[in-house]
Amino acid sequence: MRFFKYTLFSFLILGTMAQAQQTPGNVQSETIAIVGATAHVGNGKVIENSVLVFDQGKLVAVTEKSQYSGSLSGFKLIDASGKHVYPGFIAANSTLGLVEVDAVRASDDQQEMGQMLPHIRSLIAYNAESKVVESMRPNGVLLAQSTPQGGRISGTSSVVQLDAWNWEDAAVKTDDGIHLNWPRTLSYNRNWETRTWTLESNEDYAKELREIEQFFEDSKAYLEGDKRPINLPFQAMSGLFDGKQNLYVHVSDEKGITDAVGFAKKHQVKLVLVDAEEAYKLTDLLVSEGVGVLLSNTHRLPGSQDQDYDMPYKLPKLLSDAGVLVGLHTGGKANFQSRNLPFFAGQAVGQGLDREAALSLITANTAKILGIDAEYGTLEVGKSATLFVSEGDALDMTGNQVIKAFIDGREISLETHQTELWQRYKKKYESN
Repeated sequence: MRFFKYTLFSFLILGTMAQAQQTPGNVQSETIAIVGATAHVGNGKVIENSVLVFDQGKLVAVTEKSQYSGSLSGFKLIDASGKHVYPGFIAANSTLGLVEVDAVRASDDQQEMGQMLPHIRSLIAYNAESKVVESMRPNGVLLAQSTPQGGRISGTSSVVQLDAWNWEDAAVKTDDGIHLNWPRTLSYNRNWETRTWTLESNEDYAKELREIEQFFEDSKAYLEGDKRPINLPFQAMSGLFDGKQNLYVHVSDEKGITDAVGFAKKHQVKLVLVDAEEAYKLTDLLVSEGVGVLLSNTHRLPGSQDQDYDMPYKLPKLLSDAGVLVGLHTGGKANFQSRNLPFFAGQAVGQGLDREAALSLITANTAKILGIDAEYGTLEVGKSATLFVSEGDALDMTGNQVIKAFIDGREISLETHQTELWQRYKKKYESN
């Protein structure tokens, strides 16, 4: 009977989710011009009273209105005077589309069983009809890196755009990188008798490193051999060794970061650090080795007791000032947090980071780290018309009011389950 109840509950939840998707926008059929907005290019440049023209999904003009010499006749005009236009925000290291309801196992595809799983591809599990996915767009989050979780090697992520019928349509960059959870060098252990916590060394750290090293060496040997018998995990490592994929190492502490940089250098793979809470101690190393960093969201507590209380807030500025290429991610398993991505960047502004530099944390910098900067991340001629118009400052909770959004030139719906409920109950109480 209990099994029947849980099964019925799961079907009811999934049935509700099936009605979530807004119809994806139509392919751009006419030239569109956004006129009069303050354009935040994403690379630090700001254009007051701008003209943005896009056709067939590509930007063909990005300039000040006084310098635009072409004709706007015959274009669909959007008067954005007094408003702001931004490149679409990019949510890195997210589980968007992989988990819908944490309590319903049938809707959770973020993690597979096992430890060394580079062949597990998040893309084929991506649910384009997710209610969570559609709730990102009203805050300007238009692209995401769909990332697997768990294990030692979690699997392979892909970059998607957030307005699609299915995962094939959503794919922007397929299999962009493999995610490795670096062993902990230290861990907190609780003494239940004294009710205190102690920080202790991980006695298995060296052993766990040897296991990773062995897996990489075995993968290389397999790929250099006749590749028989077929070994899917080893096959999936080829993109790392030929430079087509990033190695995303999830690590926080100073020693772990140092060891990860040395490991990547030894195996000649492109390294990106994820989280990297103690990266501020190693900025010279990261700059010299050209290592990019995806910092966790700023709305959190410090990672350890000996860190400054405001370290999560000021870390983006510390690394940016030192010359490290920095992006922000949304917190991995904290799927619901992804919609707050612009406000994570806005928090860094409050710590002294230039506003346009903070914008780059979730646009140009993240696009460069993910390897999609040729098409996305900035408002530049020739790039994708993936952008949005906001009533005010999009990094501020009170200013972020998206009124128009486009992905590859397609105007997309900003309706979500939340906006439908808002309209429903707004009318109910207005009538009383």
